[in-house]
Amino acid sequence: MAVLLRGCCRFSSTFSFSRVVLSCSGKTRLPLSAPAGVAAAARPYSSDRDGQKQRLMLVAIPNPVVWFRTKIYYFLIRAYFDKEFTLEEFTEGAKQAFTHVSRLLSQCQFKALEGLVEKDLIGKLEEKCSQLPLSHIKALSADEIMHTTPHNMGIYYDDNGRKFVSILMRFWYLTSASLPDEPLKGIRFFQVSIGEDAKAASKGLLIAHYEFQREFTKGVPPEWTITKIEHSKLLD
Repeated sequence: MAVLLRGCCRFSSTFSFSRVVLSCSGKTRLPLSAPAGVAAAARPYSSDRDGQKQRLMLVAIPNPVVWFRTKIYYFLIRAYFDKEFTLEEFTEGAKQAFTHVSRLLSQCQFKALEGLVEKDLIGKLEEKCSQLPLSHIKALSADEIMHTTPHNMGIYYDDNGRKFVSILMRFWYLTSASLPDEPLKGIRFFQVSIGEDAKAASKGLLIAHYEFQREFTKGVPPEWTITKIEHSKLLD
């Protein structure tokens, strides 16, 4: 559950990245370029318009069942698959990947998704995007990520004994794409007006789910691949 607030509190929430990498050599975790407190429940968005500073703050209230389940899988991953794995570093890598992949989707650069997104999924995404209006395609790109959290985690084995870990991440992000004034059916969408010119400064707060999967079978390169992409009701 997410609550949208306006406030004037300051939080240290800036981070930067220079490249997106879903495969690592030598270590079995997603890369990051700067630490960030993903455990924090708030993420501010600020704007200085006509000398007036306004802040938008998203406060996410964690689901206790999801939180407890995540803790269990986190323990199992560290105990049986990768003792150096941390959710903080994984989340930073997932945010970089989401920013990069969502931008490629909004530009319909499906060839560039190879190596980052599962091959079968790329074809499905291309087909779905071909049926979307241009405004919805542009809304797939994130102007800014407001909050990120693990939504589901899983560990499973196939018939050949191969081991896999999957992590479904939920992203709340802002987009400046022009969307219909009336919310689409089932979409969790908010208009964020900053300054006096509400129409020019409006932003939409959308939700996306990206699933990352990695095979932990011995001898397999430590690569995370995106196996599922959903953007609210824009791209299911």
